Amino acid sequence: MKLGIVGKGGVGKTTVSALIAKACVERGARVVAIDTDSNPNLGISLGMSFQDMEAVPVLPRSVIVSSRGDVTAAELIDEYGRATPAGATLLSAIRVTEAGAGCTCSGHATVRSLLGEALADQADVTLVDMEAGLEHLSRAGGTLAHADVLLVVMEPTRKSLITAARTMALAAELGIMRVYGLGNKARLPEDADFFRSAAADYGVPLAGIIPLDEAVAEADRTGSGVTADPSPAVRAELDRVLAFVLGEGATATAGDARQPAHMS
Repeated sequence: MKLGIVGKGGVGKTTVSALIAKACVERGARVVAIDTDSNPNLGISLGMSFQDMEAVPVLPRSVIVSSRGDVTAAELIDEYGRATPAGATLLSAIRVTEAGAGCTCSGHATVRSLLGEALADQADVTLVDMEAGLEHLSRAGGTLAHADVLLVVMEPTRKSLITAARTMALAAELGIMRVYGLGNKARLPEDADFFRSAAADYGVPLAGIIPLDEAVAEADRTGSGVTADPSPAVRAELDRVLAFVLGEGATATAGDARQPAHMS
């Protein structure tokens, strides 16, 4: 499974990416998590110290990943991947360290090439935490063109739902037909009701709604791993989302809506 985590800025993509990665590990999956943000922070959410995260080497740019290309997927993960306390292997695809250094397109090309490979020997789940916005779907070839599923993380605002609807349209043009909204930071029950109503308005099928968790919010404030102690409600909803995405939803399309269980 190649899973892209996308959405507008500030919705909690990196936090959700880390929580999903840890949940997959707890289900026995081998997880490779790729941070494509030019200001990378996924390592911290996965429990790494700032120093260890900064020491993760950045993937080489514009390489062709294949048995006949510049490097194989196994070689790339072995050389550039780093273990995290959450159990996932972290790859850092892009990092801007110098003003005026130019665009990051070549880094996205490497990620696209890696996702185009058969990764079954290296990972059961390859998760890509994307930078904010829609550019990753508009680049030549589309960074996430080889993804199996996109989860569009949304906070309880109408702007988030509009971004999700636009993402679905662009993903469909790339041939990615399994695109679902994932509500986040939900104060229950009012925000859950909003997500269901607004998602129906914009034709965005819901994979789930993650409740607001003060422990996760505090971990984000302190810069510590968010995967250590999420609430039972968060764990339960993540399990439902993964069962849908990896299991019961295996043959679903982006037109299939799922109604998440109501939580109180």
